[in-house]
Amino acid sequence: MSWKTYYDEHLMTADAAVSRIQSGDRVVVAHACGEPSHLVEAMVAHADAYRDVEIVHMVAMGKGEYCKPEYQENFRHNGFFLGSSSRSAAEEGRADFTPSFFFEIPRLFSTTMPVDVAMVMVTPPDENGMCSLGVSVDYTKEAVKQAKLVIAQINPCMPWTGPHSLISVEEMDCIVEHEAPVIELAPPRIGEVEKAIGEHCASLIQDGSTLQLGIGAIPDAVLLFLKEKKDLGIHSEMFSDGVVELAEAGVINNAKKTLHPGKFVVAFLMGTKRLYEFVNHNPDVELRPVDYVNNPFVIAQNDNLVSINSCVQVDLMGQVASESIGYKQISGVGGQVDFVRGASASKGGISIMAMPSTAKGKISKIVPLLDEGAAVTTSRNDVDYVVTEYGVAPLKGQTLRQRARNLIAIAHPDFREELKAEYERRFHCAY
Repeated sequence: MSWKTYYDEHLMTADAAVSRIQSGDRVVVAHACGEPSHLVEAMVAHADAYRDVEIVHMVAMGKGEYCKPEYQENFRHNGFFLGSSSRSAAEEGRADFTPSFFFEIPRLFSTTMPVDVAMVMVTPPDENGMCSLGVSVDYTKEAVKQAKLVIAQINPCMPWTGPHSLISVEEMDCIVEHEAPVIELAPPRIGEVEKAIGEHCASLIQDGSTLQLGIGAIPDAVLLFLKEKKDLGIHSEMFSDGVVELAEAGVINNAKKTLHPGKFVVAFLMGTKRLYEFVNHNPDVELRPVDYVNNPFVIAQNDNLVSINSCVQVDLMGQVASESIGYKQISGVGGQVDFVRGASASKGGISIMAMPSTAKGKISKIVPLLDEGAAVTTSRNDVDYVVTEYGVAPLKGQTLRQRARNLIAIAHPDFREELKAEYERRFHCAY
């Protein structure tokens, strides 16, 4: 049977496709901006047909209506990362959170979390019947491989992102054609605090470095201060629009990368139409599965790897909380620890934890102890540099006493005296 015949025989409406989901199924939804919103909305519209369908996702960028109280008998969200659509459901007991390093998620789908249904969004097929997973390869490709039922939305708006993003038409059980704009992530607002943090981070980045950047205002602010750098590269779980400008200016050219020279290597993408147009059929951009991109042993093969991530709190020992506020889970580990450890093993590599010194100008983010119940995301043994708008605190190779002094020096001035008092109480000496 030709792939075209297979395609025609498996083409159906979204309603027909989601009718094949059974009560009690585990449904893995393609990650972040790769979410097939048309399919998810059809599934929610048929909520009365299901009981206890588990929706597994990481960063959910769609509406997340399956998390609403009225659907708690029909759906239960299980997140590797919580966001605006799922935090309240988790806090109120209608959703679950599963801790996992990002690079290990694909392995879960063949071990402890077998996949009943994968819902994905792909490009139209090429002449060989191959489709690209576009902006979401990460865990999505493995979900397709492991799922008993694959429902795919064919969307001409999805960008084509290289040979490692491909799946065949024959891997799809239900094919639904629906054209719609790919979900976009608007550029963040960058204020003076973020600019100061970005400038401090940039001071640690040398020409020829390979970068890992997270999501948000701080990573984008770092990029503002790299315009005079040369021969930078990207090996990152993701990148956004800020990278495009530096790539077009020739600052990021991947020329000095020791692994995959000349290539942007990422697991997923989040940004605007400008980003999606940049990566579409761009031979220099490769999206690969996250168990490769985020594997610390792979990351470490990039010399001079600089990892930049944000966090919620750092205590005076250097312990980092990045995913919870006290007992409240607000996000997830994502790829933070994957890259911190990869950077540590990289020749010339460094990792940076960057954050404003306060939350809303009222609460210090540098604290004597993490809040009760807060999860330690990155251990004190792993943390290299901490950066706020007030400077850079090196922690690697520093005693507990030295760490505390370095961190107090970059805390907000309004909180330094009470931190100094804690220092003197804890270490039995004058600050």
